[in-house]
Amino acid sequence: MEPITHPDYCTDHLEWNESYYFVFYDKQNSLGGMTRLGFKPNKEEGMSFFFLFLPNGSAAGYFTEQKVKDYHKILKVGGVCHNYQSTSELNYQFKGSMIFVQNPEDLPKVREQPKLISKTEKVRMDISFDPINETYEYSEHMTPESLEIGKKAGDKHWEQIAVLSGNIQIGDTNYLIENALGQRDHTYGVRDWTGVGNWLYYVVWFNKNMAINPAVIITDDGNLSTGGFLYKDGKNIPLKTIHVVDQQFREDGVFPISSELDLIDDLGNSHNLKARVGPIIPIPFIDREGNRSILVQSMGNFELDGIKEGYGSFETLRRVT
Repeated sequence: MEPITHPDYCTDHLEWNESYYFVFYDKQNSLGGMTRLGFKPNKEEGMSFFFLFLPNGSAAGYFTEQKVKDYHKILKVGGVCHNYQSTSELNYQFKGSMIFVQNPEDLPKVREQPKLISKTEKVRMDISFDPINETYEYSEHMTPESLEIGKKAGDKHWEQIAVLSGNIQIGDTNYLIENALGQRDHTYGVRDWTGVGNWLYYVVWFNKNMAINPAVIITDDGNLSTGGFLYKDGKNIPLKTIHVVDQQFREDGVFPISSELDLIDDLGNSHNLKARVGPIIPIPFIDREGNRSILVQSMGNFELDGIKEGYGSFETLRRVT
């Protein structure tokens, strides 16, 4: 396992951050979610979000920012805690109140339109993370060109897949999590949320023996930064090249519908990945100059080389013009 924190790599850039992301989906309960912690030591700032996609099509959300002087002893902001242990044991916890909406797309609107809130419930999550693959670090397998473009998303990027167990309690309803699949993401560097016109990042599981995690940044002039890996039969296989065959968006050009990627792995094998987005939670970003972008968090459906029933996160970032 990589070092948990990287204070020695912090630059003097105000937006330098170290972030920790966790995404999961429990097919037995039709329950998915994702949580992120982000720390900006030069601002003494920490943020966290936690989203749940519920079996009835609704969604729940939690977001907070607070002053954090030192995140090196405990990765916690508000009710979200990522417990990283030196023995490589990981545990993800949440305790707090979440806002529920019938339509996941309404979640970012509730501050200005509180009538969209269907209810507020106390939620507790306690999930153990049992890794099934060696940690994969993106930059070790990226070309110099991809690395340069990829700096907009950070300098280092680790991924690891796991089998999950534990509980998620929503009000009086308890969901027992057993043999579900999840994945963690750990990055550091300067992330330019509004300077990227188009990126995609998918975390896709088929079973305990096969998963795929492609990521692409597309610049305004069409250049690509690509990274990621195919996990198959106990091995991480780097993705050597990724070609975006097709991306479909709604009329707004921001909310995704579907995509198709052609990929070649490090062994020279070609793959085709088709993706279709599920319910969407859009997260808006705006910088000091007024530039805006939308990060979409969603659980999608995937097909790899004709193998269907893939599932996992479908994430895009699009600049709003």
